[in-house]
Amino acid sequence: MDTEFLRTFVAVVDEGSMAAAARLLNITPAAVAQQIHTLERGMGTVLIARVGRTVNITEAGARALPRARALLRDVADLRTVANDDPSAGELRLGAGTNALTGMLPDILARMVARFPGIQVFIKPGYSPELHRAVDSGDLDAAIVLQAPFALPKTCDWELLREEPLVVLAPARMADRDPHELLATEPLIRYDRSQWGGRQADQYLRSVGITPRERFELNALNAIAVMVDRGLGVSLVPDWARPWPEGLNLVRLPLPLPCEPRRIGIVWSRSTIRIRLVQAFLQESRAAMSQPDA
Repeated sequence: MDTEFLRTFVAVVDEGSMAAAARLLNITPAAVAQQIHTLERGMGTVLIARVGRTVNITEAGARALPRARALLRDVADLRTVANDDPSAGELRLGAGTNALTGMLPDILARMVARFPGIQVFIKPGYSPELHRAVDSGDLDAAIVLQAPFALPKTCDWELLREEPLVVLAPARMADRDPHELLATEPLIRYDRSQWGGRQADQYLRSVGITPRERFELNALNAIAVMVDRGLGVSLVPDWARPWPEGLNLVRLPLPLPCEPRRIGIVWSRSTIRIRLVQAFLQESRAAMSQPDA
């Protein structure tokens, strides 16, 4: 059985279509279909049901999927097991949207300087799903928000950055009271279904402010642009640069104490690439200690 065909099968399931899997794997949709057909013929069962341009996993495919993922992880681990080089094998990382642009590039620049031959897979996502991916072994480590629950005993977490909540407002409102802005101006709310957004909601509740809600979304860069366009104000964490260019905004500190958003690294203690994870931790600490971090 060709493990690349297993990788194609997993990609089709994760991406939801053969066309999307083809783009991810940089092959043609016809090659994806052929590989799935060959894999199904070898296994003697149908794994993927085609429905127009989309696909659904069959019961047999669902049973095979966890084993396929585990086998692909084992194959990726072979090079690490057989090689004394600490950078051997592929380091699998996760990162949230803002960490992808605001923190991870500086950390990876230091990692590449230390390990020029390093290979890194990066999975973007929200903190809850990245926590689960580390816990399940799909990822070695991830830059995530601090979890509002106790971590599994197989995982560790280390703080890298604290981001206090600020009122984001157009520059022309710089001399106004932050609480008065939150109470009177339309609010572009940071998504309450996400961990970071809950802290903003808790602050509003604690000070008795019932805002005039206009939008709610989990995209800090988009919130900043909306505020710049005069659509309202927002209560958000003071997230790591870069921010969108050309914005004329002010970041007003809150009058009362508030829990900051805490960002750090969660990692699996049992990963076979623990030496690389430890190096990633060291370079993360060094990068975050720089003045502009």
